[in-house]
Amino acid sequence: MSPPPDQPRDPIVWNIIIALAFVGLALVRITIPTAPYFDEVHYLPAARAVLDLQFAINIEHPPLGKQVIALGIFLFGDTPFGWRIPSLAFGTLALFAVMRAAWFSSRTRLASMLTGLFVATNYFLFVHARVAMLDVFMVGLLMLALWMFAGAVRENETGRWRLAIAGVALGGAMAAKWNAIPVAILPGLAFLIARLASGRSRFLLSRRGWPVAGIPLWEAGIWLGLVPLILYALTYWPFLFWTVPAGNHTGLIDLHSTMLALQTQVPEPHPYQSVWWQWIGNQRAIWYLYEFADGAQRGIMLIGNPVTMWFGLIALLWCAWAGWRERRMDCLAVVLLYGASLAMWVVAPKAVQFYFHYFLPAMFLSGAMALGVERLWQKGERLVPWALILGALGFFVYWYPILTAAPLDDPQDFLHWAWTRGWQ
Repeated sequence: MSPPPDQPRDPIVWNIIIALAFVGLALVRITIPTAPYFDEVHYLPAARAVLDLQFAINIEHPPLGKQVIALGIFLFGDTPFGWRIPSLAFGTLALFAVMRAAWFSSRTRLASMLTGLFVATNYFLFVHARVAMLDVFMVGLLMLALWMFAGAVRENETGRWRLAIAGVALGGAMAAKWNAIPVAILPGLAFLIARLASGRSRFLLSRRGWPVAGIPLWEAGIWLGLVPLILYALTYWPFLFWTVPAGNHTGLIDLHSTMLALQTQVPEPHPYQSVWWQWIGNQRAIWYLYEFADGAQRGIMLIGNPVTMWFGLIALLWCAWAGWRERRMDCLAVVLLYGASLAMWVVAPKAVQFYFHYFLPAMFLSGAMALGVERLWQKGERLVPWALILGALGFFVYWYPILTAAPLDDPQDFLHWAWTRGWQ
């Protein structure tokens, strides 16, 4: 009798180590600047309003992210640490969850660890894990949902509780920022298409078949469709308790009409505005901070890690090819997730857009990079994988001072990192 095939060992210990290293690096100078910076000037007043329930602020965005920031203020005080520690918690969740999603979808240790490496060093996650903005809450909850869905597909016996958690996370992601919607619908849509493609006459009731055996389509519809909508609606609870009502809205639908109108209004042009094709090329940076603060000249720059943003596009093309020719579901998923998260900004009627809107697509681009490098490694290549790994790490180390508001020697020091006019 031949021995059973070797089963790959779960890289969870390495996933934890990578996540803890991320936390340690992100904590450095997390309270600097001590004054609110960039979009914190909008979201901190909105979070304080949740605590005193006087009147709503910043109603153009869904409320959950502001409630999480408010929780940080409640627990740790109205201080820079209290403002930003929730972002670090959700940024760490995003990193750990995306590594677990990569493990369950690819079933390769190296792909999971490389996903952690390229995500942790892509600059997007690191910068947003240190600032009180809404995007990291959306990304963290979406990555949690994808982890749970991938786990349910891989381990069907855990399907019910994993899909339930996924549904809650999907609702929370949409309640943090609407950018989540194109990705949030994909797990339920994938389940529906898979069951329709099975050709069973009782596809609505059948418990057989992919993606999660034992879960009928109607139940999946509850977890991945109804639960997210209920959770999303529940996050609007403060609108029942404002001392000064937030307008004369007759209900959630009327409120959303106002929110949509605010999102689609045409504001004055902004010096940092950009468009989606500039994001793909990593052409337009945003300086979240560049001023004399806390006794020194400091800066915080948002740009993508050049290695991951540029070579990741090649990896994404390979993933599309592997998904089609080799039926690699993990590769196909990364391509679809990247495309869905970017397509929103191609068609969105939002007049002014910014590079931080590429945060979610950049997460999936980093995943594609990991899958591409893992494939080269499995084929016996070593030079290119090591060059990409060390290149991504090297750029992160070089950029670290300008990601963490380190003191600079001269006001012109930004030129060390602003290599192009678009980065200035």
